Parts: sequence; C-alpha cells; structure tokens
Amino acid sequence: MSKITLLIYCPDTSGIIAHVTSFFYKKQGNIIYIDQYVDVENTVFFMRLECEFNAETNISATKDEFKETVAEKYNMSWEMYSANTTPRMAVFVSKYDHCLYDILSRYKSNELKVIIPLIISNHKDLEQVAQNFGIPFHHIPVTAQTKEKAAEFQLELLQKEKVDFIVLARYMQIIPKSLITAFPNRIINIHHSFLPAFAGAKPYHLAYKRGVKIIGATSHYVTEELDGGPIIEQDITRISHSHSIKDLIFKGRDLEKIVLAKGVKYHIERKTLVFNNKTIVFT
Repeated sequence: MSKITLLIYCPDTSGIIAHVTSFFYKKQGNIIYIDQYVDVENTVFFMRLECEFNAETNISATKDEFKETVAEKYNMSWEMYSANTTPRMAVFVSKYDHCLYDILSRYKSNELKVIIPLIISNHKDLEQVAQNFGIPFHHIPVTAQTKEKAAEFQLELLQKEKVDFIVLARYMQIIPKSLITAFPNRIINIHHSFLPAFAGAKPYHLAYKRGVKIIGATSHYVTEELDGGPIIEQDITRISHSHSIKDLIFKGRDLEKIVLAKGVKYHIERKTLVFNNKTIVFT
C-alpha cells in the first residue's frame, strides 16, 4: 500500500478535475480525498488530492508521467509527495522555551510526523532541553559582525542534514536572505498578532496600557518582508480589564504554541499552497 498527495494551481479552465482524476484511475489508484478552490478574481484553480495504491508506486516515474500527460497541458504549478517520505524539520530557537517544549512534546508523542535532526540557537540557554529530547543542539551566535558567517554555517548544517523545512520557535533574529532563498515557503514563523501596532521588545506591556480587548498569534511563512509572509494560521482570545500583564503574557504564549503547532502540522500534511503571498489551506 502506498499513498501520494498532489497539490496544484493553474489557470482556471474546464476539464482539469476530469483529467487529473482520470490519470490516477488509469494507474489503478483510489482517490480518498479531493478538494478544490477557484480564485475568481485571479481566475486561478487550486486543488489537493490524496490517492492510494495497492502496491508500491514509483514516485519519480509517476511525476514524470503526470508532467507529460496532465501538468504541461494545463500549465500547472504542482508538487507531488509520497506518504512514505517523512519530512526533515529543523528548529531554530533563542531563549523563550514555550514553543520549543510544545513542538518537541508533540514530536515525541508522534503527533507531528517528522524527523528533527537538529536544533539551532543563537544562545546556549536551551541546550539542556534539546539534550533531554535527544536532539543535537548547535549554538551559532549571531552578531552584527558575524551575521553572514553564521548564515553560511546554518545553511551548511541544514544541507548536510537534508532538512526540508525550518520552524522558528521564537527565534529572535531576522532570517537572512540566503536562507529564505534556499527554503522558499519552507520557513515557518510565529509571532503575536499585535504587529505592527505594538512592535518592540515588550508588546504585551504596550497592549496592556492601551486596554486591548483581544490578543492573538499568527503563524506564517517567512519572506524578505519582515513578518509580512503568507499567513498559515491565526487565533485569538479575549482580554478584560481584570487581566494583568502577566495574564496577557501567559495567554499569548498559549496561543503561540497552538497556532505554531497547527501551522507546522498543515505544512507536514501537505495542506498548504502559497500563491501571491496568500496561503491556501486545505483543512
């Protein structure tokens, strides 16, 4: 038994679904999931499909055949994945530990079906956490003078470990262009939803002073525009005058853990497609 997941987008026209499903029918596949969406404004068609086969399928040969018989005909942007391949995920972190603990706990409980070959940090504070979970920890300091060399070392490690995507579990550094170019739409970040209204080191303190009524968190793919990448997941919780700054921080961190985990899970399960700085999420 094997399974393939297909993600596509292309100019919207008639016949796409028929041709795609016919392709898998002819290969004796059983389609167990299919969903599609049409962006009417841009006349773009999006689709996600899962197909099972009774025997092992040569993913490389299937890709070549799909490209020649279907994808080229409809000018598709597409990706095809085998369920037999487990994604390799690197985690970047600084000093805050709440997102790291949450990600690693979900990983150890098999909720996140990934391999984590390494954790990279610009501080040593969380090295013991990595050791507790049995994951190699790499301390790579980042200063104004060492940014370029640090990025080179990071990229070297990621390539050596054949990392598929990166999760920023509250990594408090701007990601260099070289990493963004090497991992397009494959770096996931988490931040509080106050940005840009309450930017800076203490957003919850500023929000408290303004008497906010909701706080939130956003997970998104990283682009060169700081905190401006395609959004994957968001959530909020309500706040009242009775909540202290400490309450806001605790509630905010809970949201960050949940929203980051959901964003990572969608990515692992091949449920996201990015188009024009917008993420289509098939749930």
